[in-house]
Amino acid sequence: MKISMIGTGYVGLVSGTCFSEMGIITSCLDIDSRKIENLKKGIMPIWEPGLEQMVKRNYEKGRLSFTNDMAESIADAQACFIAVGTPPDEDGSADLQYVLSVAREIGRNMQNYMVVITKSTVPIGTAEKVRAAVAEELKKRNSDLKFDVASNPEFLKEGDAIEDCLHPDRIVVGTDSEQAKEIIDRLYKPFVLNGHPIIYMDIPSAELTKYTANAMLATKISFMNDIANFCEKVGADINSVRRGIGSDRRIGQYFIYAGTGYGGSCFPKDVKALIKTADENNYSLEILKSVENVNDRQKESLYHKAMKHFNSDLKGKKFAVWGLSFKPNTDDMREAPAIVLIEKLLAEGAEVTAYDPVAMAEAKRKLGDRIKYSEDPYKAVDGADAMFLVTEWTEFRVLNYPVLEKMKEKVIFDGRNIYDPEEVRAKGFDYYSIGRK
Repeated sequence: MKISMIGTGYVGLVSGTCFSEMGIITSCLDIDSRKIENLKKGIMPIWEPGLEQMVKRNYEKGRLSFTNDMAESIADAQACFIAVGTPPDEDGSADLQYVLSVAREIGRNMQNYMVVITKSTVPIGTAEKVRAAVAEELKKRNSDLKFDVASNPEFLKEGDAIEDCLHPDRIVVGTDSEQAKEIIDRLYKPFVLNGHPIIYMDIPSAELTKYTANAMLATKISFMNDIANFCEKVGADINSVRRGIGSDRRIGQYFIYAGTGYGGSCFPKDVKALIKTADENNYSLEILKSVENVNDRQKESLYHKAMKHFNSDLKGKKFAVWGLSFKPNTDDMREAPAIVLIEKLLAEGAEVTAYDPVAMAEAKRKLGDRIKYSEDPYKAVDGADAMFLVTEWTEFRVLNYPVLEKMKEKVIFDGRNIYDPEEVRAKGFDYYSIGRK
């Protein structure tokens, strides 16, 4: 069985590699020739634990290939996945130009029946636009080739994407074709031997499921951050509240940690896109609009704590920032809270030295030489007026207090509540966290 995966970004590369790991011949296509050549050499465009080794293994065995030739990629493929980006437009809606461009290329080059599957996160109605784009190109060719469309949204967590792909807790598929369903059943059979289901539904429901899942998770995060800020006002402790509600099976313990807000490639743009889609259908999703507002405010929380501690005068202060990616185990800095914090500190005339285990190259692309970069977290705090913990990488969990004595002022802003306040203060540090006394 052969498939084609169009797009070698996070979703496309991880998904295509995992399909090949299951013995499915997979051709990954990207228009970026340099990226394709690098992949052939084993050079990854993203950082994801375990991905590099899996790509190299399957490429060497001939199950995984890389190309920028559409005709070559989809030749003899029974299914073609569209996994290209859907960046937000200025109005918050999803930009479908890349998805529809791929659909047209498929229509121009396909030579056999296949299922065209949208794996990109797309708004309701996209699959029908894909169907129309493919059909239009076939008509121009005077071709009567048959094809079907389907929606198969991804649910990969950056940092755990390989595990999520190989052992999914559910696979959501929207299709209106029995022939397409048979192919998708064969394709995903190796992934559901653990008993977890393939959930079939109509195409619009599948398209909406992805947005709803991300919106729900974003809502939990913003709700807990709102409660954390309230805890600070009334002397409560958000960690105690979290344990109290997390034991309720209806709520659960996941995504109820207070912090500096959510970021990344999915939650921000998907919340915006769902709000925009609802507005276009004359319905206002007021809760999600508040979720977005709370998240924007939360990204500034450490900055406001610093302004209060330093009496609104940050000019000339030297700050160390630990963690730049939007969460651990990824180099993704899209919508990262660290960017908001750093921009606010720079605007006040402060100097920033940053460290992250894997996101330094990405940070340099986004922030340039406006900040300094350290090869070691403790070198970054040398002579600093304060340290900001923004991303909870495991290497930050235990503090080396003797080395921290090199700080000019002993101040720690903990944006992820990973340190014990009593311990830190007992060592002589001023300590600030989120939603705790």
